[in-house]
Amino acid sequence: MPELNFTKSKDGLLPAIAQDAASGDVLMLAYINEESWQKTLETGKAHYWSRSRNKLWLKGESSGHVQIVKEILVDCDQDTVIFKVEQLGGAACHKAMPAVSFAG
Repeated sequence: MPELNFTKSKDGLLPAIAQDAASGDVLMLAYINEESWQKTLETGKAHYWSRSRNKLWLKGESSGHVQIVKEILVDCDQDTVIFKVEQLGGAACHKAMPAVSFAG
């Protein structure tokens, strides 16, 4: 597994995109720090850093909507990840937002 460069961010947080491994749908954007990265690698469940609560956050710890990580992609700068996940227990977010379409 490639190393991530947490020093590129002033607060040590890197963007982590959760993507449905089966459909390819983007589920959410969250942030990871070194601790959440290590917990994700150790457990196979998506862990993030909650900026609002200022603490480690296992996705689904209160809702039961756990994300099982199937694959991790790291960008070439090693400062952004995509977690391809199996979303268990329902939606990744509390409420669905409408999509915006552009004619082209």
